[in-house]
Amino acid sequence: MTIMGGYMIADVSTIVARGMGIRRGGRWILRPAVFGIAGGVIGFAGPPGVGKTSLLATFATLRRPHVGALEVLGHDTGNSTGLRSARELIGYLPGDFAWAANLRVGDFVGYAAYYKRMPAGAVEAALDRFELRDAAGMDLAMLPADMRLRAGLAATCVHEPDLVLLDEPLATIGDAMGDKAMELWPVIRTLAPTVLVTAPTVDGLVGRCDRVFTLARGRLTELPAEPRRALRTGQRTAAPVRSRRAPARSRPQRIGAGV
Repeated sequence: MTIMGGYMIADVSTIVARGMGIRRGGRWILRPAVFGIAGGVIGFAGPPGVGKTSLLATFATLRRPHVGALEVLGHDTGNSTGLRSARELIGYLPGDFAWAANLRVGDFVGYAAYYKRMPAGAVEAALDRFELRDAAGMDLAMLPADMRLRAGLAATCVHEPDLVLLDEPLATIGDAMGDKAMELWPVIRTLAPTVLVTAPTVDGLVGRCDRVFTLARGRLTELPAEPRRALRTGQRTAAPVRSRRAPARSRPQRIGAGV
């Protein structure tokens, strides 16, 4: 463990933020904070407009922090060498990839493989891994929402990244396809050693993620561990009990609260 500013950060953390702050539109998306994120499936919840997409894009190195430093997979993203090295190990799926609607599934995954300088065999492997072999010749626009997401995941993971970032991946799968969404959680858990997932509420994350954070007013707050028993079998669990006064050891841990 490494202690920074009073916070303990695991030496094997996938993401390490040192006084990192994110601003957009004249407001703090994330106030300067010190924290580390290790492996597993990590959820980030918050209502639309709170800044989840900006946070994820910063972790993906597509945006630079306003202040502080960001280390991803052991690489300092503040210099060009570290930035390139980190990006080779990251897979990022934005919430909207409608620009690819008219691409065939095989071409979509192939384009991602070409961009990541992967051999042709990687495309075939990704199609098989995400059960897309029969849909490879179809346009993404013709697929049901769950299959489109599988295609997005295949393109995101064609280079077998160590860190995968998913911006509200299940948002397009409606209540009528709830069973399909549940079937995708075991898939999400196997994408990479570390997977970050965003959602508008904690309800879609609790019981499925190893850690869950909420983002509000520029601060990350981690939910207590008790109600977060991760589901690895795709079964449903009850939502966490919300009491007026939680026991001291179960109170949410705020990151960067004193900044």
